Amino acid sequence: MIGAEFDRLFRSFEHTAFRLEARDDYLVSYEAEALRQFVAGEEVDLGWFQDWLAMIGGATAEGRRFTRVRVVTVPLSDYSRFGVFCSQYTNAAGEDIRYLPRDQAASLPDYDYWLFDSRLLVRMHFADDLTFLGGEVITDPAIVVQHSYWRDAAWHRAVRRDDFAAD
Repeated sequence: MIGAEFDRLFRSFEHTAFRLEARDDYLVSYEAEALRQFVAGEEVDLGWFQDWLAMIGGATAEGRRFTRVRVVTVPLSDYSRFGVFCSQYTNAAGEDIRYLPRDQAASLPDYDYWLFDSRLLVRMHFADDLTFLGGEVITDPAIVVQHSYWRDAAWHRAVRRDDFAAD
């Protein structure tokens, strides 16, 4: 699953959308210039980000929740630092992003996933060059319950974005 079908999940979930991010680096073409600007210490053009922020804001206004835990290696990679920077805007739009140092995440999976309404799992797959290949939809109740447990464990240990950024 990739593209429009995947995008529809972000607009059609009923209650919650949770993401576990397990990687320190991603290669996302539409973020490339903003990442370059950030690393160079330049003003960052966030035009590429506006649709995502509007979607989060709309979902939040409807009472639906976006949450995310980012597992990160300390010291942070440039991409992870960029993620902390960007998360101030997503949190302001209504998403709750938290951070978990990798040394506290040994019991969690080493791959990314989205969990929608605690019943539909999308395991994300990436190429060796860090580009997103697509998502594998999983509805098997036992697998979904295991990922819900991992969500809860990650959330319990994770630190709020503003507290993490302050450290």
